[in-house]
Amino acid sequence: MKIRLVSNNFGERELFETRLRESESRYRLLADNSSDMIASLDLNGRYLYVSPASVTLFGQTEKELLGRPATDFMHPDDRRLLPVLIEKIRERPGIHTLTYRRRRKNGGYAWVESTVQGARDGAGTVNEIVLTARDISERRQAEEDRRIAAIAFETQGGMIVSDADGTILRVNRAFTEITGYTLAEVVGRKTGMLNSGHHDQAFYDAMWETIARTGTWQGDVWNRRKNGEVYPVGLIITAVTGPAGNVTHYVGAFTDITQRKAAEDEIEHLAFYDPLTRLPNRRLLEDRLNQALASSARSRREGALLFIDLDNFKTINDTLGHDKGDLLLQQTAQRLTACVRETDTVARLGGDEFVVMLEDLSGNRSEAAAQARIVGEKLLAALGKPYRLASCEYESSASIGVSLFCDHENMDKLLKQADLAMYRAKTAGRNGLRFFDPEMQSAIAARAMLEAELRTAIQEGQFTLHYQPQVNSMGRLTGAEALLRWQHPEHGLMFPDLFISLAEETGLIVPLGRWVLESACAQLAAWAARPDTAHLTLAINVSASQFHQADFVEQVLATLERTGVDPRKLKLELTESMLLDDIDDAIAKMLAMKAFGLSFSMDDFGTGYSSLAYLKNLPLSQLKIDRSFVTDVHSDPNAAAIAKTIVFLAQSLGLTVIAEGVETEAQRDFLESSGCHNYQGYLFGRALPPEAFEAYLSQALPRPADCA
Repeated sequence: MKIRLVSNNFGERELFETRLRESESRYRLLADNSSDMIASLDLNGRYLYVSPASVTLFGQTEKELLGRPATDFMHPDDRRLLPVLIEKIRERPGIHTLTYRRRRKNGGYAWVESTVQGARDGAGTVNEIVLTARDISERRQAEEDRRIAAIAFETQGGMIVSDADGTILRVNRAFTEITGYTLAEVVGRKTGMLNSGHHDQAFYDAMWETIARTGTWQGDVWNRRKNGEVYPVGLIITAVTGPAGNVTHYVGAFTDITQRKAAEDEIEHLAFYDPLTRLPNRRLLEDRLNQALASSARSRREGALLFIDLDNFKTINDTLGHDKGDLLLQQTAQRLTACVRETDTVARLGGDEFVVMLEDLSGNRSEAAAQARIVGEKLLAALGKPYRLASCEYESSASIGVSLFCDHENMDKLLKQADLAMYRAKTAGRNGLRFFDPEMQSAIAARAMLEAELRTAIQEGQFTLHYQPQVNSMGRLTGAEALLRWQHPEHGLMFPDLFISLAEETGLIVPLGRWVLESACAQLAAWAARPDTAHLTLAINVSASQFHQADFVEQVLATLERTGVDPRKLKLELTESMLLDDIDDAIAKMLAMKAFGLSFSMDDFGTGYSSLAYLKNLPLSQLKIDRSFVTDVHSDPNAAAIAKTIVFLAQSLGLTVIAEGVETEAQRDFLESSGCHNYQGYLFGRALPPEAFEAYLSQALPRPADCA
């Protein structure tokens, strides 16, 4: 009996252990095949067991984790959470949830949600922590996206969500504030309830065609508020597509632009007409011209644009005064208007430039050209009659360029063509008329593009100064010439010969020259702050347009005072031709600036008039031998003789002389033997950008030890 009892106890224990092993095996099987990571930790938070899912979820094997504190793999900001939770489990058993960021093997972090509980021994004491870990990164991101979307939905701009059929599902508070409709009043109704009737069906057809093609549309629309008021909005409509690519919803975002539109209308009204002549200005002309182009294309009837420029208009301003010039412009406007039909447009573009637009000419191009010529000759005759300007009588003339526009679509191109034809009329002797020749197209297109790019370059500061060293016969650096460069965003570094002439024609040379002056003075100020460069001078080229400005002297002196530059360090290079335009004015301006210490160099001397009659009266400090003579001093006896003569002339007048374009030792030696002791050219250095010139200075200037 007793033996049998022992035998039975032994069998029961064996059965229990077998079932326990089977249970553990099932538990292990479940853990090993779970998509969530299952792990056990000791009470210090170190891994005792980790399921294979740790590799799938986080890239870490059991071998890499066993014995390591779980907090080592948590985000630094979250590590305090686990020890606190373990302590809580030891005190109060139960299942707890923990959300934290866990580090992956690649260094990134995943958002993890864990269920955590304690495992107890036979005495009921927690001796192990069991947890599961599930990657919820995508869910967290979706929640974050929804939170952001909810905040964005309640912005100051109106928001409206509809289904694919245009039935309104949801609107935000700003929608109600802007439209006056509450959510209850619009849900279930079509978005068309907001239409004002301001746009035709073609407008909406084009809008929805764009949305179907691109998924979005943006523009200004006139809507109607609940109180019936029509108002403008800036609207963006975006299509929302489902997994299959079909449109499920539309989201509209809009802002009330009533104030902006009102301001635009006011500005447009004020800017519609020229205040002096009361003619339409460029803005109104462009609007009418666009309409005329569209009408001409539909009717296949020709139109013509006549670009009119008064000949020698500057003379009347300079001799009789601007008040007389204004009278001439007003009478010109009256004569032009009297010569055309009421349906035609006469506009003033600015200055002495006018445009006449003729519409509804013959559908035959030759006949239309003949009609335009008749009107043009009538205008020339009217403008050629004497003008009564207060107490004096004045005779004037005009040059006219004509371009026909039946087949034109580009308004700016048409204006440029008429403008170019007008310049041809001036070139041909003024007081004449020329039609645009299609062969002019390539020239005008290139010029128009370069002019636009040049204006942008001035606005965006795409220019820089390069500095070419100037040295004396001892090889000592005495200064530099500042040379303008255009750092074109597409074509790279562009030299002045590619854009200066256009800048002069368009008047852009004035702001460009002002920038050169400012930049050069800033560089001189920087050099003056250093003992080793304080002695350096800087020469800049001055254009005729800039020099002949009435306030040029004041501009220069104000810039010098503002930058604190010593005027004796700045040298202005002038050309002979620009000084001859008004020799008395030139001398007066030069003397005014020389009184403050500025010096002047005659650039490219020998290539112009070189008249001693005026040269002896100009307050120059230096003559500059042109590179064309320097290059040929060894091969051309005439060039050598001219170079020697310039040196002799400079010495006779008490002027210094500098030669540009010195590239060889032989040229330098010839010049030195002739009495020229200042040089500029590749032999001593190319024109360098500021950073490179600074490096050049460190090599060219003597070191402190050399000066001791």
